[in-house]
Amino acid sequence: MPIHVSIHDVAPPFERQLDVALELTRSVGAVPSLLVVPNYHRAWPLTRFASFCRRLRELQGEGHEVLLHGYFHAASDARTVSRSSGFGYLRRAFNQRVISSGEAEFGDLEPDQARQRLSDGERMLEDVGLRVSGFVPPAWTMPRSMFEVLALRGYAYTEDHVAIYDPKARRSRASLLLNYASRDRLRLWSTVAYCRTVRNLRTFLPARIAIHPGDVDAAILRRELRSLLGWARGDFVARAADLLEPRPGVPA
Repeated sequence: MPIHVSIHDVAPPFERQLDVALELTRSVGAVPSLLVVPNYHRAWPLTRFASFCRRLRELQGEGHEVLLHGYFHAASDARTVSRSSGFGYLRRAFNQRVISSGEAEFGDLEPDQARQRLSDGERMLEDVGLRVSGFVPPAWTMPRSMFEVLALRGYAYTEDHVAIYDPKARRSRASLLLNYASRDRLRLWSTVAYCRTVRNLRTFLPARIAIHPGDVDAAILRRELRSLLGWARGDFVARAADLLEPRPGVPA
């Protein structure tokens, strides 16, 4: 089955980590997608970093597709979680404290807010000369209502923890997600064990390898990534949406 590699949280504060991730992927012949954050944590708007944007344009010209990865990559006012009650409180708390460290930006947004964030993000990427090929929500977290929002805006690719989607064509496909967590030792070692255990499911499912800045900062995760990328060599696809297409002789 095909395997797609993506580099997450592409933003000016992680330029060094981007370089390391690109070196790792190039060594095995993968051309990863770049999940670009237009204004990381409300402090790093791309329009203020001309040299970084020039680099991204060069990478896109070399075949790396650009996917919109939220707008701020940070949740709305954290106080919103504490003001919620009942199921709303539990859902928001789970999104922001368990799934992510307050970065599940689209997990808290109403449809109108989501449309505005998408519009703002698209505009900023366009302003710096980048073409958007799809959308991936931070922490892979978004409500079901987002699929209709994305469809109406013409998006043909998005993903979550368990599947990949073409919102415009209203189709989806189960997919294996392989990624690491570096926030604490327990998460780090549990995700290492998980990826080692489940990766052979790619015999039955298309797979995604997601690289985050923290992965290349931790020596053990750099080693795991090298091993995982080497194991996947020869089955890489450059476009995330290619995972939605069955290969000849392979059932969808």
